[in-house]
Amino acid sequence: MLGRVTLRGRVMLAYGLLAFGLSAVLAMVTWGVVSQYLTEQREQSAKFVTEDNAAALRFGLYGPPKPCQPAREHVECPTPTLQDGVTPMEVLNSLPSTDAAASMLYLDNHWYALTGQPSDLPPDMIQAAVAGTASQRRIQVGGQPVLAVAVPMGIKGDAFFEWHPLGALDETLRTLKYTLIAAAVATTLIGLAVGRLASTVALRPLAELAGVADAVARGKLDARLPAENDKDLGGLARSFNQTAADLERRVAADARFAGDVSHELRTPLMTMLNSMQLIQNHRDELPDAVREPVELLGDDLDRFRRLVIDLLEISRDDGGDRGSREIVRIADLVRAAADAAAGREVTEVEHEAEGLTLQADKRRLERVVANLVENAEDHAGGCKGVGVRTGGLGVVITVDDAGPGIAVEDRARIFERFGRGETSGRGRGVGLGLAIVARHVQWHHGTIHVTERPGGGARFVIELPAKTS
Repeated sequence: MLGRVTLRGRVMLAYGLLAFGLSAVLAMVTWGVVSQYLTEQREQSAKFVTEDNAAALRFGLYGPPKPCQPAREHVECPTPTLQDGVTPMEVLNSLPSTDAAASMLYLDNHWYALTGQPSDLPPDMIQAAVAGTASQRRIQVGGQPVLAVAVPMGIKGDAFFEWHPLGALDETLRTLKYTLIAAAVATTLIGLAVGRLASTVALRPLAELAGVADAVARGKLDARLPAENDKDLGGLARSFNQTAADLERRVAADARFAGDVSHELRTPLMTMLNSMQLIQNHRDELPDAVREPVELLGDDLDRFRRLVIDLLEISRDDGGDRGSREIVRIADLVRAAADAAAGREVTEVEHEAEGLTLQADKRRLERVVANLVENAEDHAGGCKGVGVRTGGLGVVITVDDAGPGIAVEDRARIFERFGRGETSGRGRGVGLGLAIVARHVQWHHGTIHVTERPGGGARFVIELPAKTS
């Protein structure tokens, strides 16, 4: 699964996971420290308040404590007695107001309570307090969380109880939890954003490398990487630039070789063509057994002529010929080139496309149309029509043929040099014609592809960036 993620995505994911991990650890530590501190503070506060109220209650019930020094060992001090005219409920009512939700007194085996029910207290907590052990516990009363605190009264069998609401503490802790979760999510998103920014900066040299490599692949062999002085990427840039320079020299040498060979072949080729023309002019004088070989030789010489012309054309491009651009009316150029190549009128121009113009190399664009029409005439049962209409990048030129069509798996291969459609009929596209077409269309910043013609056959579709004149 990770293999499907791009390098930029992996960098972003790494930053996001790092930010999430750090924020999660920080959130858990913060939650543990703060929640424990707040809980301990609340418990201490409730304990102190309950002890103060118990002391005030003892003072109100028994008065000031009297000193006691037993005369003999194992003799206890007398048990304090209630002050005259004092009742437990009066003393409970006189306690200062606190945050306690309930105050209850267990005195002389009787319960006295202003609010709350003794039955809500845990029995073991009551027994421990009556036995003289102070305690506190979180319980539920009426569905609400409270902290119950039990304090012995100093007299065996008597105890004072209070419970304090914990709703505010729980709300504070809940708010803290949601805040920490939101902070972790926000930190993770910030980490992803920082990762995207970092990946953009870190991968910028790779993007430049990809752009230059794409330019070289598209035929711009003089493209170079500018990072040769970079401490980290200098070696890669120098190696790539050296490779591109070697490739450019090799292609230029091959182009010069092909051009030289083509030029050298033109003279003997013209001699053979003129001789063949002379022989064909006296065809009636030839013996019957010689006429058919002469016709086959004439066809091969014509194919040889086209190959030499194509070699000159493609070597001119490989050699760095930049051509010249001029404004042309696309409809007129296509009509003239297609009709001349087919030897008849085959072009149909949509009315809206009559005024479209393009900054083009007229020779290259004429060659594109002528090659496609000649390809249809020679290899695909004849040209069924050439269309010009608006759409795509600006103008769409279609060339239809009457052949068997081109299989989907062959539609990219036929534009390669000497490409052959393996499953699309007899040697279709063999040679350089369609490779030159693809090169010239790309030179005009256009696109070309093959699809199926309605009714059968193939349709070559060219899109060029045109505009209305």
